[in-house]
Amino acid sequence: MTSMATYHRNFLKILHAIRDANETKVEYLRDVYDRNMYYQESVFITTKGLEIQFMNILTTLTVIDFSNNRFNGQIPEVLGELHSLRVLNLSHNSLIGRIPSLLGNLSVLESLDLSSNKFEGRIPAELVNLIFLAVLNRSWNNLSGLIPQGNQFGTFTNDSYIGNLGLCGLPLSKSCSNQQNLQPQVTKFDEGDDTRELNWKFSILLGYGCGLVLGLSMGYIVFTTGKPWWFIRIIEKGQEKYVRRKIQIRRGGRKQHS
Repeated sequence: MTSMATYHRNFLKILHAIRDANETKVEYLRDVYDRNMYYQESVFITTKGLEIQFMNILTTLTVIDFSNNRFNGQIPEVLGELHSLRVLNLSHNSLIGRIPSLLGNLSVLESLDLSSNKFEGRIPAELVNLIFLAVLNRSWNNLSGLIPQGNQFGTFTNDSYIGNLGLCGLPLSKSCSNQQNLQPQVTKFDEGDDTRELNWKFSILLGYGCGLVLGLSMGYIVFTTGKPWWFIRIIEKGQEKYVRRKIQIRRGGRKQHS
């Protein structure tokens, strides 16, 4: 029996292989002739809710359909590098984690089905950039938070989000609380606060500069004259006061003992 880890490793290998071949010409999709036999490759594709048989595989139609498998783990980031992908179906697996914001790089994606998995967290706002998206299904997951708005997201119905008890906002009838409505915002500062802070910093720098210049000037005058008598007298007077205070404290202590 194949383990879940093996399915996940195979899932990654397939995605890397598709990524590497994404921009190359597909040479193997061509008519095959034999003496008494002629055939073309055909394929059944489920897209936009319909199962369609293509008698000729179109190289312009790039499709990934990994639905109804046992894939688990998170969606690999390499999936966001498949820029020519038009249909992505990962439904009915055991995929977990958050929906990668890198899926917003799939600029020509027309159909996205992530239903019946175990995705959680918010729906990335970057997916609003998918202006060609005609079909979206994220039902039966553990998604939560405000549903992004704009572009094609305004055309999807409740069925696209059913089974996610934590989701709120249009097109659902469940409204969001104030905390759920919060969106990241650029912090703005009041110009008055900026001015006061600038003046405060300027005052400190100005005071420091003036004090430094004054101190250096006095030091230069004192020690270059060779006779800093007034400076020495100030220090000596300070020392005399300190000694007298010590003597008075000692005398006061002796009187108390006697």
